[in-house]
Formats: sequence, C-alpha cells, structure tokens
Amino acid sequence: MAEDKQLLISAITAEHFAMQGALNNAVNEGNSRSSMYLAVLSGALVAMGFATQAESIFLPFVATVMPAVFLMGVLTVLRLVDISVESAMADIAIARVRKSYRALGSEAADAFKEEMGRWPEGHWNPALRLGPFLGYWTSAAAMIAAIDAFVGGAAVTLILHLGLGWHLWLALAIGAALIVGLLMVFHQYQKIRIAENDRYAREVAGIVPSYDAGPPGQQS
Repeated sequence: MAEDKQLLISAITAEHFAMQGALNNAVNEGNSRSSMYLAVLSGALVAMGFATQAESIFLPFVATVMPAVFLMGVLTVLRLVDISVESAMADIAIARVRKSYRALGSEAADAFKEEMGRWPEGHWNPALRLGPFLGYWTSAAAMIAAIDAFVGGAAVTLILHLGLGWHLWLALAIGAALIVGLLMVFHQYQKIRIAENDRYAREVAGIVPSYDAGPPGQQS
C-alpha cells in the first residue's frame, strides 16, 4: 500500500509538472503569434506609406495586402483564444492535482489551501478586479482583435472611398460600423469559449470556478 501511494504521488507530481510546462508553452506561443502579426502589420503600414506616393499603386496595394493582413489577424485571434482555452484546461488540471495534495494529510491541506490556488480554484480571479467586461478585453486575443478590427475597417473605408468613389463620410461610417460589428462578434465568441471552460471545470473536474468573486476583503 505504501508503495502504491508513493507511485500515485509520483504520478500526480509528474502531471503537475506537465501541466505547468503546458502553461509555459501556451504563453510562449501566444507571445510568438502576437509578435508575428504585429510585425507583419508594421511592415504593411510602412509599405503603404511608400505606396501613397503613386495613386496607381496605392489602391491595388490596399485591396490586396490589407485583406491578407486582416485575414492573418483573424486567424491569429482564433488561435490566441484556443491558446487561452488550453491554458485554462491546464489550470483546471493543476487545481485537481492540488486537490489530491490536500488529501495527503493535515499539513498538506494547510500548505495547498484551496483559497490560495490560482483560477479556477481560488476564491477570486485577478483578471476580474475591474469587472467581467474589462476582464474580457484585457486578454492578448482581445488586443489583437481590436487592432485587426481597425485594420479591416480602415481597408474597407479606403476601398469604398478611393476605389468605388463613395463619399468619404459614408465610407467612414461603414468602416466604423464594421469595426463595431467585428468587436461585438469577437466579444461574444470569447464569452462562449470561456463559458465552455466554466462548464468543463464544473462538470468534468468537479471544481466550481468563482468568476464573480472579488479580491480578498471585498467578497460578499
């Protein structure tokens, strides 16, 4: 029995280490993909500055390069949301490991208190200090989504005004509407994916994440 318990502890420790590694890999991939998109966008904007010197080149440039940059941004955002979901699943696995640690004895229960764990185990989520709405919009995916929405809106405005001859204010209004629409779609998509993590934590892992709790001392 003692040998079986030792093997179980070793397996749990290995799982904890593997999930921590998965979290590190997710952070690194997220940073890499964000940096890649921003580098491509920066290069496209610099090239656009040169293209403005010739009207015959500028519009074709906008109509071909900017949609490609926008598409890359969309794919980057989708992957960043996937990465955040994968990170959350690793956090849920680590919470289950800590739950197993607490069962080892009274000293372990004190060392791995539930309220001291990170999401979803802890009693509050630091990302929600300013509320769920701002919490959603401070993620890496939200940052790239906001930039990409403006890229798409600007491209549409330029194409409508310069390519189709629409009035500037009408083109600006349509571009602004597109930006708002894209941001709303992303916000809803991210909420749906985060809700999936919530259900996974509750139904599969048996952990009740506290999305609505505030910081220590502010909880009801």
